[in-house]
Amino acid sequence: MRHFSLRRLVKVGPALVLCVGLGLQPLQAQDDGGIALAREYARKGENEKAAFLFGRLRSEEQAAPNVLPEYLTVLENLKRYKDAEKLVKKAIRQRPEESSYGVALGGLYTAAGDQPAATKQYERVINQLTAAQVVPVATEFNRRKLPEWAEKAYLKGRMLAKTDTEYAPQLIQLYTQAGQTDKVMTETLRLVQDDEQQLPFVRNMLQNSLREDKDLDALEKVLFANVQKFPERAVYSELLLWLQMQRRDFTGALVQAKALDRRSRTEGARVMELAAIAQRNKDFESAIAGYEYITREYRGGMYYRLARQRLVQAREEQVRSSYPVDPAKIRGLIGEYQNVLTELGKTPETAPVLRNMAALYAFQLDEKDKAMAMLQEVIDLPRASLDVVDEAKINLADIYVLRSEPWEATLLYSQVEKSHKDSPVGYEAKLRNARLNYYAGDFKLAKSHLDILKEATSREIANDAMQLSLLITDNTAMDTSGVALRDYSAVELLVFQNKLDAALKGLDNLLQKYPGHALTDDAWYLKAQLQRRMGDYPAALTTLEKITANPKYDVLSDDALFLTASIAEENLQDREKAKTLYNQLLVKYPGSIYTAEARKRFRKLRGDAVN
Repeated sequence: MRHFSLRRLVKVGPALVLCVGLGLQPLQAQDDGGIALAREYARKGENEKAAFLFGRLRSEEQAAPNVLPEYLTVLENLKRYKDAEKLVKKAIRQRPEESSYGVALGGLYTAAGDQPAATKQYERVINQLTAAQVVPVATEFNRRKLPEWAEKAYLKGRMLAKTDTEYAPQLIQLYTQAGQTDKVMTETLRLVQDDEQQLPFVRNMLQNSLREDKDLDALEKVLFANVQKFPERAVYSELLLWLQMQRRDFTGALVQAKALDRRSRTEGARVMELAAIAQRNKDFESAIAGYEYITREYRGGMYYRLARQRLVQAREEQVRSSYPVDPAKIRGLIGEYQNVLTELGKTPETAPVLRNMAALYAFQLDEKDKAMAMLQEVIDLPRASLDVVDEAKINLADIYVLRSEPWEATLLYSQVEKSHKDSPVGYEAKLRNARLNYYAGDFKLAKSHLDILKEATSREIANDAMQLSLLITDNTAMDTSGVALRDYSAVELLVFQNKLDAALKGLDNLLQKYPGHALTDDAWYLKAQLQRRMGDYPAALTTLEKITANPKYDVLSDDALFLTASIAEENLQDREKAKTLYNQLLVKYPGSIYTAEARKRFRKLRGDAVN
């Protein structure tokens, strides 16, 4: 081991003596290794050693990075507040432009327990702020978890800039983090009132900060007032439209879409978009109202032909979702579709009309031959696009499934899969093929298709694939032969073929044959759906209660509760009962996929204003 003589230690100076006394390795103060070592001692809590090294680094600061914040931290840890105070004040005198030093001094007073002195120091910093210092000072306050002082820094900067929108994005983020929703609304609305380019940012901020119903209600009220007070400012209508769509209030959103269309003279583009979204969300009344508006107000416009077709499609979806389905209404829809074809002609653009008519003939009126002839007409249509042709092939394959001809069906599905790889039409065909294998009891082959589809770009197809894949996995894990699942899939095929009486008998046999099986809750839920479709609402409610009243059926409990509420509202017209059930779902299952729709329906039944 190498030893140093006392004479040699004195010769090299007192710094080395102290280094040895503290058990440190000799180093040059400005050496990067010294900085790293000081930080390592600070990390380990060896504050005396760290303080000595940071002190040496500060004395050589021209050749070293700024280590003042770290030096102050170790001094605070050692409770050497006076030393720390002298250090900060000296730094302020040397570099008065470095505004964060003033914040650090206030933090030092807080650490020493002198809060009045800290407050006085922070006020001094705010009062002495220049425009260039606003952001670094506010950032330092935020770093020290002092958002109220960061707010004061930004507001002082706004005063210096002499504009009431300066630092609005920073303040919005600050208020969002603090949960101050009233201030978020004030700032966002002020920001967009004269600058519509800020609209995407404002929407994002509002979406992140306003999560409670009361906050959304408050924003809606403010926006309504601003729309009426400043009708010339489209931005308020834009925000109100966005908010109502977030809440799935398509009735109110339609009013704003009409106003924006008239203002921007887009011939119904905004209404068309809104109606399509409402239709996808099964708000058929709003969708129909939107399409009727376009066909009435823009008869010669660019969206008239499409709106004319979608109007009947929306009415069809409305009829088919009202149980039991009325055959007279189905024939009325076919007549409406025929009127569209008479008016617009049979073209590639009106091919969906023929396809929809064919589906009604096949699935609702059991006139399969007529339906197949119409679909073949679509396939043979001159200049028809590949999408139109392949969608008709999928419909034709569905009819082969109705006719119990699975080989013909799978041939058509496979053709569409090959011609539309990695596209929604191709994914739909693959999903139909997977279901066909599932109906046939070939669960292994069905699952291989479904595992691919779980990565599909279409969320709806991916979700359907996931659900069916989970059903197969859950019911073949213990019973590898899947005997019960074969019986259940056979029932689902009967449902697809619209053989509802036979399907109900099949479910009763399954429930009796496999008591307590994992499929029991699925069977009860499917039975309730069929009873509703057939118009036996009391029986459907009794069946659903077998799920909602039994804790072991927790997977489908929210589904069953939502369906119970829907039957009360839509079929039994019991508004109070429905309102109670929707509220029960919101309280009991806040993470359910039905939450948004249940909240919208609850608010409507409660009588909230929907414009």
